[in-house]
Amino acid sequence: MQVVPASGTAKGSDTMFTGDVYVDVIASGQAPSRIRVNSVHFTPGSRTAWHCHAVGQILHVTYGIGVVQSSGSDILAMRSGDTIVTPPGEWHWHGAARNHFMTHLAIWEAPESGDESSWGELVRDEEYDQQPNA
Repeated sequence: MQVVPASGTAKGSDTMFTGDVYVDVIASGQAPSRIRVNSVHFTPGSRTAWHCHAVGQILHVTYGIGVVQSSGSDILAMRSGDTIVTPPGEWHWHGAARNHFMTHLAIWEAPESGDESSWGELVRDEEYDQQPNA
């Protein structure tokens, strides 16, 4: 057993997030484990860019109200306690609802080879504004 000290909170990159987003790395498995777990804290209106994961992603909302969208689908609300499963290669984005903070655990695996994630364009305000009232 090993106790791994917290690495500290980092501000999310402007190339991957719109608004103020903060990330705490919880797990970054070493071989043979390929697990990745981050606690991601979104301020109201903040969100990821469009992205996909080679081996898929699980989000578990631990606080607040957020929104999530897969390419070609409607924006869905997500609330504390909800779990979202995104299959491998599915382009999507997620973030806080307009007037709410939201924190989720982001859980994914690194593939045996190649990139873990692919990042696309930032979600435009016009796209984000299509969300339902949360």
